[in-house]
Amino acid sequence: MQKILRIFTLITGAIALTFTSIWIGKQAYFWLPPQAAAESVLIDDLISFLVTLGAFIFLGVTATVMYSVIFHRAIKDDYSDGPPIEGNITLEVVWTVIPVLLVFWIANYSYQTYEKMGIQGPMEHVHLPNPMGIESAYAAPKDAATEQLEKIDVLAKQWAWVFHYPEKNVTSTELHLPSDRRISLAMQSEDVLHGFYIPAFRLKQDIIPNQTINFEFTPIRPGKYRLTDSQYSGTYFATMQADVIVESPEDYQKWLTKAATHKQAIAKNQAASEYAQASNQSIKPGWATVAPATPPLVNL
Repeated sequence: MQKILRIFTLITGAIALTFTSIWIGKQAYFWLPPQAAAESVLIDDLISFLVTLGAFIFLGVTATVMYSVIFHRAIKDDYSDGPPIEGNITLEVVWTVIPVLLVFWIANYSYQTYEKMGIQGPMEHVHLPNPMGIESAYAAPKDAATEQLEKIDVLAKQWAWVFHYPEKNVTSTELHLPSDRRISLAMQSEDVLHGFYIPAFRLKQDIIPNQTINFEFTPIRPGKYRLTDSQYSGTYFATMQADVIVESPEDYQKWLTKAATHKQAIAKNQAASEYAQASNQSIKPGWATVAPATPPLVNL
Protein backbone atom coordinates (compact mmCIF):
# COMPACT_ATOMS: atom_id res chain seq x y z
CA MET A 1 0.00 0.00 0.00
CA GLN A 2 2.82 2.35 0.89
CA LYS A 3 4.55 1.59 -2.42
CA ILE A 4 1.35 2.37 -4.37
CA LEU A 5 1.03 5.64 -2.44
CA ARG A 6 4.57 6.61 -3.35
CA ILE A 7 3.97 5.86 -7.03
CA PHE A 8 0.75 7.87 -6.97
CA THR A 9 2.55 10.78 -5.28
CA LEU A 10 5.34 10.61 -7.88
CA ILE A 11 2.92 10.62 -10.83
CA THR A 12 0.84 13.43 -9.34
CA GLY A 13 3.97 15.48 -8.69
CA ALA A 14 5.27 14.91 -12.22
CA ILE A 15 1.95 16.04 -13.74
CA ALA A 16 1.83 19.13 -11.53
CA LEU A 17 5.48 19.88 -12.35
CA THR A 18 4.84 19.55 -16.10
CA PHE A 19 1.82 21.86 -16.17
CA THR A 20 3.55 24.41 -13.93
CA SER A 21 6.61 24.44 -16.20
CA ILE A 22 4.45 24.89 -19.31
CA TRP A 23 2.64 27.80 -17.63
CA ILE A 24 5.94 29.45 -16.72
CA GLY A 25 7.17 28.95 -20.29
CA LYS A 26 4.11 30.75 -21.66
CA GLN A 27 4.83 33.71 -19.38
CA ALA A 28 8.12 34.19 -21.22
CA TYR A 29 6.21 35.73 -24.13
CA PHE A 30 5.29 38.67 -21.86
CA TRP A 31 8.92 39.28 -20.85
CA LEU A 32 9.94 40.25 -24.39
CA PRO A 33 9.31 43.32 -26.59
CA PRO A 34 6.30 43.21 -28.95
CA GLN A 35 6.63 40.88 -31.92
CA ALA A 36 7.27 43.44 -34.65
CA ALA A 37 8.56 41.04 -37.33
CA ALA A 38 7.39 37.68 -38.59
CA GLU A 39 10.72 36.15 -37.58
CA SER A 40 10.25 37.22 -33.96
CA VAL A 41 7.67 34.46 -33.50
CA LEU A 42 10.36 31.82 -34.13
CA ILE A 43 12.70 33.31 -31.54
CA ASP A 44 9.93 33.74 -28.94
CA ASP A 45 8.88 30.12 -29.38
CA LEU A 46 12.49 29.02 -28.84
CA ILE A 47 12.84 31.16 -25.71
CA SER A 48 9.53 29.86 -24.35
CA PHE A 49 10.74 26.30 -24.94
CA LEU A 50 14.01 26.96 -23.10
CA VAL A 51 12.20 28.62 -20.19
CA THR A 52 9.79 25.68 -19.96
CA LEU A 53 12.64 23.18 -19.93
CA GLY A 54 14.64 25.21 -17.43
CA ALA A 55 11.63 25.60 -15.13
CA PHE A 56 10.96 21.85 -15.28
CA ILE A 57 14.55 21.04 -14.26
CA PHE A 58 14.74 23.74 -11.58
CA LEU A 59 11.39 22.89 -9.98
CA GLY A 60 12.08 19.15 -10.22
CA VAL A 61 15.47 19.42 -8.48
CA THR A 62 14.11 21.86 -5.88
CA ALA A 63 11.09 19.66 -5.14
CA THR A 64 13.32 16.59 -4.75
CA VAL A 65 15.62 18.40 -2.34
CA MET A 66 12.70 19.77 -0.30
CA TYR A 67 11.06 16.33 -0.17
CA SER A 68 14.30 14.77 1.06
CA VAL A 69 14.81 17.47 3.69
CA ILE A 70 11.24 17.19 5.02
CA PHE A 71 10.58 13.44 4.92
CA HIS A 72 14.02 11.82 5.06
CA ARG A 73 15.93 13.94 7.53
CA ALA A 74 17.69 12.24 10.45
CA ILE A 75 15.96 12.37 13.80
CA LYS A 76 17.27 14.71 16.46
CA ASP A 77 20.61 13.72 18.02
CA ASP A 78 21.10 10.91 15.48
CA TYR A 79 24.77 11.06 14.48
CA SER A 80 25.07 7.53 13.14
CA ASP A 81 26.46 6.83 9.68
CA GLY A 82 24.15 6.32 6.75
CA PRO A 83 23.88 3.05 4.82
CA PRO A 84 27.11 2.12 2.95
CA ILE A 85 25.84 2.74 -0.59
CA GLU A 86 28.74 2.56 -3.06
CA GLY A 87 26.95 3.30 -6.30
CA ASN A 88 24.08 2.56 -8.65
CA ILE A 89 25.03 1.91 -12.27
CA THR A 90 21.44 2.32 -13.51
CA LEU A 91 21.06 5.69 -11.82
CA GLU A 92 24.40 6.91 -13.12
CA VAL A 93 23.50 5.92 -16.68
CA VAL A 94 20.12 7.64 -16.42
CA TRP A 95 21.47 10.96 -15.11
CA THR A 96 24.15 10.92 -17.82
CA VAL A 97 21.95 9.97 -20.80
CA ILE A 98 19.09 12.39 -20.00
CA PRO A 99 21.27 15.58 -20.01
CA VAL A 100 22.97 14.43 -23.23
CA LEU A 101 19.60 13.93 -24.92
CA LEU A 102 18.41 17.34 -23.67
CA VAL A 103 21.50 19.03 -25.09
CA PHE A 104 20.93 17.42 -28.51
CA TRP A 105 17.23 18.37 -28.36
CA ILE A 106 18.02 22.02 -27.60
CA ALA A 107 20.77 22.12 -30.25
CA ASN A 108 18.50 20.67 -32.93
CA TYR A 109 15.63 23.05 -32.12
CA SER A 110 17.98 26.06 -32.08
CA TYR A 111 19.56 25.07 -35.39
CA GLN A 112 16.16 24.66 -37.04
CA THR A 113 15.14 28.12 -35.83
CA TYR A 114 18.40 29.56 -37.15
CA GLU A 115 17.83 27.95 -40.53
CA LYS A 116 14.24 29.20 -40.78
CA MET A 117 15.31 32.75 -40.01
CA GLY A 118 18.01 32.53 -42.68
CA ILE A 119 20.54 34.58 -40.75
CA GLN A 120 23.71 34.88 -42.77
CA GLY A 121 27.06 35.55 -41.18
CA PRO A 122 30.80 35.47 -41.90
CA MET A 123 30.77 31.73 -42.71
CA GLU A 124 28.58 32.48 -45.72
CA HIS A 125 31.57 34.13 -47.38
CA VAL A 126 34.08 31.39 -46.57
CA HIS A 127 32.35 28.97 -48.98
CA LEU A 128 32.89 25.88 -46.85
CA PRO A 129 31.35 22.68 -48.24
CA ASN A 130 28.21 21.34 -46.59
CA PRO A 131 29.19 17.82 -45.47
CA MET A 132 25.62 16.72 -44.78
CA GLY A 133 24.12 18.14 -47.96
CA ILE A 134 21.42 19.98 -45.99
CA GLU A 135 19.80 22.84 -47.88
CA SER A 136 18.88 25.86 -45.78
CA ALA A 137 15.22 26.77 -45.53
CA TYR A 138 16.34 30.27 -46.44
CA ALA A 139 17.74 29.02 -49.71
CA ALA A 140 14.39 27.71 -50.93
CA PRO A 141 13.48 29.37 -54.25
CA LYS A 142 10.95 32.18 -54.05
CA ASP A 143 8.31 32.94 -56.63
CA ALA A 144 9.19 36.39 -57.96
CA ALA A 145 5.58 36.95 -59.04
CA THR A 146 4.22 36.59 -55.52
CA GLU A 147 7.20 37.77 -53.45
CA GLN A 148 7.58 41.55 -53.67
CA LEU A 149 10.80 42.76 -52.11
CA GLU A 150 11.43 46.25 -50.79
CA LYS A 151 15.14 46.77 -51.35
CA ILE A 152 17.10 49.11 -49.08
CA ASP A 153 20.86 49.71 -48.86
CA VAL A 154 22.36 49.92 -45.37
CA LEU A 155 25.75 51.48 -44.66
CA ALA A 156 27.28 51.20 -41.20
CA LYS A 157 30.20 53.39 -40.22
CA GLN A 158 31.77 54.93 -37.14
CA TRP A 159 29.31 56.01 -35.84
CA ALA A 160 26.17 56.31 -37.94
CA TRP A 161 23.59 54.27 -39.81
CA VAL A 162 22.85 55.40 -43.35
CA PHE A 163 19.88 54.05 -45.31
CA HIS A 164 19.43 54.46 -49.06
CA TYR A 165 16.16 53.73 -50.86
CA PRO A 166 16.94 53.07 -54.57
CA GLU A 167 13.29 53.39 -55.60
CA LYS A 168 13.29 57.18 -55.03
CA ASN A 169 17.05 57.72 -54.55
CA VAL A 170 16.41 58.83 -50.97
CA THR A 171 18.94 58.73 -48.15
CA SER A 172 18.09 58.99 -44.46
CA THR A 173 19.34 58.18 -40.97
CA GLU A 174 15.96 56.67 -40.08
CA LEU A 175 15.00 53.22 -41.31
CA HIS A 176 11.47 53.38 -42.74
CA LEU A 177 9.80 50.06 -43.56
CA PRO A 178 6.43 49.14 -45.07
CA SER A 179 4.42 46.75 -42.93
CA ASP A 180 3.66 43.21 -44.17
CA ARG A 181 6.16 43.50 -47.03
CA ARG A 182 9.29 41.42 -47.45
CA ILE A 183 12.34 43.63 -46.84
CA SER A 184 15.73 42.96 -48.44
CA LEU A 185 18.67 44.83 -46.92
CA ALA A 186 22.04 45.04 -48.68
CA MET A 187 24.33 45.78 -45.75
CA GLN A 188 27.89 47.06 -45.88
CA SER A 189 30.43 48.34 -43.38
CA GLU A 190 32.66 51.28 -44.22
CA ASP A 191 35.28 50.56 -41.57
CA VAL A 192 35.01 47.93 -38.81
CA LEU A 193 32.70 45.12 -37.74
CA HIS A 194 29.20 46.35 -36.84
CA GLY A 195 26.09 44.56 -35.64
CA PHE A 196 22.59 45.23 -37.00
CA TYR A 197 20.25 44.58 -34.06
CA ILE A 198 16.55 45.42 -33.64
CA PRO A 199 15.29 43.86 -30.37
CA ALA A 200 11.60 44.11 -31.35
CA PHE A 201 12.37 42.18 -34.55
CA ARG A 202 14.59 39.62 -32.76
CA LEU A 203 17.07 40.17 -35.57
CA LYS A 204 20.83 40.46 -35.26
CA GLN A 205 23.25 40.36 -38.16
CA ASP A 206 26.97 41.09 -38.16
CA ILE A 207 28.11 43.45 -40.92
CA ILE A 208 31.59 42.68 -42.20
CA PRO A 209 33.96 45.19 -43.85
CA ASN A 210 34.51 44.68 -47.58
CA GLN A 211 31.48 42.41 -47.84
CA THR A 212 27.85 42.93 -48.87
CA ILE A 213 25.41 40.85 -46.83
CA ASN A 214 21.84 40.49 -48.10
CA PHE A 215 19.40 40.10 -45.24
CA GLU A 216 15.63 39.57 -45.45
CA PHE A 217 12.78 39.84 -42.96
CA THR A 218 9.13 40.90 -42.79
CA PRO A 219 7.94 43.64 -40.38
CA ILE A 220 4.35 43.03 -39.26
CA ARG A 221 3.60 45.57 -36.52
CA PRO A 222 3.45 49.34 -37.29
CA GLY A 223 5.27 51.45 -34.75
CA LYS A 224 8.57 53.04 -33.82
CA TYR A 225 11.46 50.80 -32.77
CA ARG A 226 15.17 51.09 -32.09
CA LEU A 227 18.17 49.89 -34.07
CA THR A 228 21.46 49.57 -32.19
CA ASP A 229 24.99 48.45 -32.96
CA SER A 230 25.41 45.14 -31.15
CA GLN A 231 29.18 45.06 -31.70
CA TYR A 232 31.71 47.25 -29.94
CA SER A 233 32.88 49.38 -32.84
CA GLY A 234 34.92 52.01 -31.00
CA THR A 235 34.70 54.88 -28.53
CA TYR A 236 31.31 56.26 -29.53
CA PHE A 237 29.60 53.01 -30.48
CA ALA A 238 26.82 53.62 -27.91
CA THR A 239 25.69 56.63 -29.96
CA MET A 240 25.24 54.47 -33.05
CA GLN A 241 21.48 54.09 -32.86
CA ALA A 242 18.65 54.81 -35.25
CA ASP A 243 14.87 54.91 -35.24
CA VAL A 244 13.04 52.19 -37.15
CA ILE A 245 9.63 53.31 -38.40
CA VAL A 246 7.24 50.58 -39.52
CA GLU A 247 4.20 52.01 -41.30
CA SER A 248 1.55 51.03 -43.80
CA PRO A 249 2.68 50.70 -47.44
CA GLU A 250 0.65 53.82 -48.28
CA ASP A 251 2.31 55.91 -45.57
CA TYR A 252 5.68 54.50 -46.56
CA GLN A 253 5.21 55.66 -50.17
CA LYS A 254 4.08 59.09 -48.95
CA TRP A 255 7.21 59.38 -46.83
CA LEU A 256 9.44 58.36 -49.75
CA THR A 257 7.78 60.89 -52.04
CA LYS A 258 8.10 63.67 -49.46
CA ALA A 259 11.73 62.83 -48.70
CA ALA A 260 12.61 62.86 -52.40
CA THR A 261 11.59 66.53 -52.61
CA HIS A 262 14.13 67.57 -49.97
CA LYS A 263 17.66 68.54 -50.88
CA GLN A 264 20.40 66.62 -49.18
CA ALA A 265 21.92 68.14 -46.05
CA ILE A 266 24.39 67.08 -43.39
CA ALA A 267 22.68 64.88 -40.81
CA LYS A 268 22.96 65.49 -37.09
CA ASN A 269 25.49 63.09 -35.62
CA GLN A 270 25.88 62.63 -31.88
CA ALA A 271 29.28 60.97 -32.13
CA ALA A 272 30.71 63.86 -34.13
CA SER A 273 29.27 66.38 -31.64
CA GLU A 274 30.74 64.56 -28.63
CA TYR A 275 34.09 64.17 -30.36
CA ALA A 276 34.20 67.90 -31.13
CA GLN A 277 33.40 68.75 -27.50
CA ALA A 278 36.13 66.42 -26.24
CA SER A 279 38.64 67.89 -28.70
CA ASN A 280 37.93 71.41 -27.45
CA GLN A 281 38.54 70.56 -23.80
CA SER A 282 41.66 72.04 -22.26
CA ILE A 283 42.43 68.82 -20.37
CA LYS A 284 43.34 65.98 -22.70
CA PRO A 285 42.73 62.34 -21.68
CA GLY A 286 46.17 61.24 -22.85
CA TRP A 287 45.11 58.56 -25.31
CA ALA A 288 44.25 58.68 -28.98
CA THR A 289 40.59 58.52 -30.04
CA VAL A 290 39.41 57.52 -33.50
CA ALA A 291 37.66 60.43 -35.14
CA PRO A 292 34.07 59.72 -36.26
CA ALA A 293 33.39 59.37 -39.97
CA THR A 294 32.01 62.39 -41.77
CA PRO A 295 28.30 62.82 -40.95
CA PRO A 296 26.21 61.54 -43.87
CA LEU A 297 24.29 63.64 -46.36
CA VAL A 298 20.59 62.80 -46.14
CA ASN A 299 17.31 63.95 -47.64
CA LEU A 300 15.38 63.76 -44.40
